[in-house]
Amino acid sequence: MAGPTTADRGARKPVRSGPPRPSRKRKLRFPIPGRRFLLVTLALVVLVVAAGVWVVYGSKWLRVDTVSTRGTRVLTPRQVTEAADVPLNTPLMSVDTEGIEARLRSKLPRIGTVDAVRVWPDEIRLKVTERKPEVLIEKSGKFIEVDRGGVHYATVPQAPKGVPLLELDVSRSPSLRRFGPERLEREAVGVAAGLPEAIRRDTRVVRVSSYDSITLELTGGRAVAWGSSERGADKSKTLLALMKTARDAKHFDVSAPTAPVVSGS
Repeated sequence: MAGPTTADRGARKPVRSGPPRPSRKRKLRFPIPGRRFLLVTLALVVLVVAAGVWVVYGSKWLRVDTVSTRGTRVLTPRQVTEAADVPLNTPLMSVDTEGIEARLRSKLPRIGTVDAVRVWPDEIRLKVTERKPEVLIEKSGKFIEVDRGGVHYATVPQAPKGVPLLELDVSRSPSLRRFGPERLEREAVGVAAGLPEAIRRDTRVVRVSSYDSITLELTGGRAVAWGSSERGADKSKTLLALMKTARDAKHFDVSAPTAPVVSGS
């Protein structure tokens, strides 16, 4: 029997040339959650949230039980705690910490800064920084404490040790109209606050006559013509050097720190 003819061979399926076609990938299909599943999941979420809210606000474990104070120096912890007036046995999360801070600053001006912090599970911690007196102003036998910012924050019956008196003698000052007593006082406070400890511990009085006439009265009858409050760091360095080299001197003039004058040795 004869084999296939040429026509029969040509009728076969032609062979395609070129790169092979990419194979078709089967698409992955994920089952869509049913309505019941979604409802159950939502209910569980609501329950978890509700339980969390109850634990924070309704349970007895996270309520204020303790109020502690850190950082007091002149004030006592009891004074701070009483002024803070923190509501006990209330949910710790609901305590108004900013209100506590404002209340303390209002009732106790000696407090410069305060942070009321929640300490879980049941404590409010008060971190206090008291103002530091840079100068004292004597009035009616008592002493007004003035901090670095010029704030008159407390009146005490006795002068704290190591704090100089501030004396304003500006009635005849030619700069009084321009600057005023309050500005001149702030300038003097700035001078006192910037003194190195070696000079500050010997300073008894800071006297202001005008903007550019501030004088320091030191122990041992010594006096320093400081001038204005400008260039305080340079004046301090110059004065320290002079006090080491001219130990018997009584008068120092550092108003021009590059050309100081010493006398009375």
